[in-house]
Parts: sequence; structure tokens; C-alpha cells
Amino acid sequence: MQTTLKIGTRGSPLALAQAHETQARLMAAHGMPVEAFEVVVISTSGDRIQDRPLSEAGGKGLFTKEIEEALLARRIDIAVHSSKDMPTVLPYGLELSAFLPREDARDAFVGKAAKTIAGLPHGAKVGSSSLRRQALIRRMRPDLDVVMFRGNVQTRLRKLDEGVANGTILAYAGLKRLGLENVITDLMPLDTFPPAPGQGAICIESRIGDLDVEKMLTAIHDLPTGQALACERAFLAALDGSCRTPIAGHATISGGTVVFAGLIISPDGTQSHEVKAEGPVQDAAHIGEDAARTVRAKAGEKFFDGWV
Repeated sequence: MQTTLKIGTRGSPLALAQAHETQARLMAAHGMPVEAFEVVVISTSGDRIQDRPLSEAGGKGLFTKEIEEALLARRIDIAVHSSKDMPTVLPYGLELSAFLPREDARDAFVGKAAKTIAGLPHGAKVGSSSLRRQALIRRMRPDLDVVMFRGNVQTRLRKLDEGVANGTILAYAGLKRLGLENVITDLMPLDTFPPAPGQGAICIESRIGDLDVEKMLTAIHDLPTGQALACERAFLAALDGSCRTPIAGHATISGGTVVFAGLIISPDGTQSHEVKAEGPVQDAAHIGEDAARTVRAKAGEKFFDGWV
């Protein structure tokens, strides 16, 4: 392997923070100097398309396509992503080879007109680009005006200051990684406002068969996070989840047991179905798949009509 390990990432402040966290962990694990790394910023379609929902533009892959192309072309050695942005099917030749220890998976409310969603005045505007968050907000407060809110964390906070919306919901983990916990006015409970599968976890993608890289990444892989994400991503994959489908799922590891809670919800927030499951960690992916089959059977196929 070349002397410089090239780390591919998007260019937002949060993406760069995640890339540098990965670099710091590799430096600590292997005693490598900072000069042994190069952070390569890659502009993605998801970053460039700001005028419409991702669900209309092509879904989650818009945040990974160009980075994965660079990985396959060997212009970078590893790619660092937010796990919740990753499609369940990866390009041939690539794999998710490591997960960093997961941060808090909860969503955070940032309010201007009130500190909580419950406290917002009737008809207040709440901005979000996530169909899951939009649906959960509508379930809590059908009277609110939920508006499209694209852009990185700093852009969304600026829009709030400009009065585009009275509040927004962002991942708590991202705000913590950026040192922006001070803007949070409320934290959303996992049981009533469940997160996206993978939320709060950083994943590292590499080429299958790149043994030198694989050996390096093994040293920083967090096993419990990987086990939890195997369950959540299997749930998402079995439901054919994408940016077009409001799906939530969260797994925790306790001893040798994985405990999973999943939810599917209609975009308008009026219908939802929950599922809970648990079992041995070695069966994490099967538990996620079974949970998806259970909730699909509970909802019925017509529940998904018109979502795409």
C-alpha cells in the first residue's frame, strides 16, 4: 500500500469532522503520523442538488455515488460516510469494512418559536428534508406546516435564523461532533421519535480484497456498533428502504443480545406500525429481516402503495 492513505469524504463540516475522527483513530491505533494521511474532498450529487427533495432526485445514493466511483478507481483508499446515508446495496467490489463507536442516535429539535415541538404555535413551520422526520412531526402535530429544508447543518441553522422556519430537527450525533450542542432546545425520545437506521454511526467503506486496508481498519472497528447496524440495515433492506420511504429502526446490544425496535409510517403521519424483536447478536441480520417481514405483514402491502 502507498505511504499516504487517502480518505475520501464529502466536503461539509460534519463530513470533514467524521473523516478527521477516522484519521485520528487510525493514527492512535497504528502510531501513524498525520503526514501518512490525505483527506480528499469529493463533491457529490446530493451536495449539489438543493432545490428538491432527495426522494425526487434519486435517493440516498446521491451522497455516495461519486465517492464510491473514486474508491473503485483507486483515487482514494477508504471512504468515510454517515451510516444513515448508505444505500443497502453497495456497488460490486465495495464493502462496509468498519464502524466507529456509535454516538447518541436520537434526533434533536432546534426551536426558535418554542423549545419543543409540543410548544410550537398552531400552524408553525418546521423544516426537514427527511421523510421520516416529516412523518413523525405530522404524527405529533398534524396542524404544523412541515416545509422542505435542505443543506448541511450550518445552512439549516442559518435558515432558522433567517426565519424560513420556526424549528428544525437534526441528528444529535452530528451536532455533538460539530460542537453545536448549545443550539439544541429539546431531545426527541427514541420510543416516540425513533431514528433512521444507522443514525449516529460513522461507517468506513473500502474495496473488497484490499487486505492492507482491511487490516488497518480492523483495529478501529467497533463490534457492538457493527452488530447493531447489521440488524438495522437488514430491516431497511428487507423493506426496500430508501429516501422515498419513512422507516425508522434502532438496535442496541446488551451482552450477547440484540434488541431491535422498528417502525414504518405513512408520509402524512396518520398510519404507523411498530415491531420489536430480540435475539442473539450472531443472528442480528436475521432478526432485522424477520422484523421487516413481521411489520410488512402487519401493515399489509397496500400500506406501501403510492409511496414511490
